[in-house]
Amino acid sequence: MSTSHPHRIESAQTKMHGAGCCDHHDNDISHWPTRSLALAAVLAAIAVILRWTGVASEIVANGIAAASVAFGGWFLLPSAWQAARRLRPNINLLMVIATTGAAIVGEWAEAATVVVLFGVAEWLERWADLRASRATRALLELAPDTARVRRPDGTFEERPVADVSIGAIVNVQTGQRVPLDGTVKSGNSSVNQAPITGESVPVEMHPGAQVFAGTINGEGSLEIEVSKATGDTTLAKIIRLVEQAQAQKAPTQRFVDTFARYYTPAVAIVALLIFFVPPLFFGGLWSEWLYRASVLLIIACPCALVISTPVSIVVGLTVLASRGVLVKGGAHLETIGRLRALAMDKTGTITEGKPHVIEVVGRDGYSQTDVVRAAAAIDDHSSHPLAQAVVAHARDHHVAFRRAEDYQARTGRGAEAMIDGHPHFVGNHRFAHELGVCSPELEHQLATIESRGQSVLAVGHQPHENPAGRVFGLIAVGDTVR
Repeated sequence: MSTSHPHRIESAQTKMHGAGCCDHHDNDISHWPTRSLALAAVLAAIAVILRWTGVASEIVANGIAAASVAFGGWFLLPSAWQAARRLRPNINLLMVIATTGAAIVGEWAEAATVVVLFGVAEWLERWADLRASRATRALLELAPDTARVRRPDGTFEERPVADVSIGAIVNVQTGQRVPLDGTVKSGNSSVNQAPITGESVPVEMHPGAQVFAGTINGEGSLEIEVSKATGDTTLAKIIRLVEQAQAQKAPTQRFVDTFARYYTPAVAIVALLIFFVPPLFFGGLWSEWLYRASVLLIIACPCALVISTPVSIVVGLTVLASRGVLVKGGAHLETIGRLRALAMDKTGTITEGKPHVIEVVGRDGYSQTDVVRAAAAIDDHSSHPLAQAVVAHARDHHVAFRRAEDYQARTGRGAEAMIDGHPHFVGNHRFAHELGVCSPELEHQLATIESRGQSVLAVGHQPHENPAGRVFGLIAVGDTVR
């Protein structure tokens, strides 16, 4: 697998977005090995049972076993042929030699068993490769395949991301993914960077801020000056790192390959000596010593070593994945066994990666329920993760609220709306400052919550006419441990 050329990412993105039928075709191809191996396994089992029980004649049992070898043998032959042609022996060649030896002595059931067992090992490795390619495909799909690029006359046109040059201005509208890395030139919004950084809380973007391809724009509109071509983006580098990790073999797998390089010719030479030396120099029967040489090939076949390596790796990767831990290949799986200390990013790893309401503080005689009811009435209009966390908290705690009216979002700060005919707001520390409702006591409370690494939402009355505005509640929102 080559990972050194940026254009590979570009071509992969083009294929991914423009060839849906190819994906279906790939799925059809992936079914054939499974069906063929399953049929070979069934036939091998029948052949072994018939041989043990003697229900059918030896010819019938051997014929079924030979069919099993035919259906399962194609796993072995291509690699074995290449190894023989290049004089670089490997496990596949050794398995073919062992299968041939078993067939020569008439042990077709053993030949079928060897083929099926090795076929299972090969299928598991192919399954792991398919799983890895799906992970890479998922990364590729994070970035859009087109971008809205500004023309010299100020209008915008859709272009493939591969055709967008560095320095071009692209527009990212509400809810769209950022197509390329760049710098915000105009506009304010919050951007969900979780697909790239894992951070659950959206990052507020303003002119001069850096954005990454694959991240998701919030409720504002941004104009971004492209700083990196599609093959050099942070997302493209992540994809290359994932591919490199997936291409690495585990130390045990490398040992098996090295072992086979020397073990296979050694076994073949010994078998040839057993076959030729006694008949040529000691008058032995050719048929008898052919049988013994073939028996040696069968006995010398390292089935346990060949099967145990991929099986153990695939089982380890699968079990960890079922528990929410993704390991990019067998090499890194084996490294886990030698760990003495572990450092990790908390967001999305030891935490859920999703904001939740952690604490509600009522002020000036308002209860926690009053605070949540007012905040949820406003936030029910918004798709912002913090707003959705407040609404979810209200519903989970059975706090009834009526949706606010005249809702207006204040990008990067919060929102305001009318509740029972009175203007209310919910927003961050900056929004409270702008509304002039901060006091020394409130500042202390806000600083305390923020010092814990939590986002804080101020909820209150907006200044209007004679009544002064005030904050009657605070909501602390943060990520929670899994």
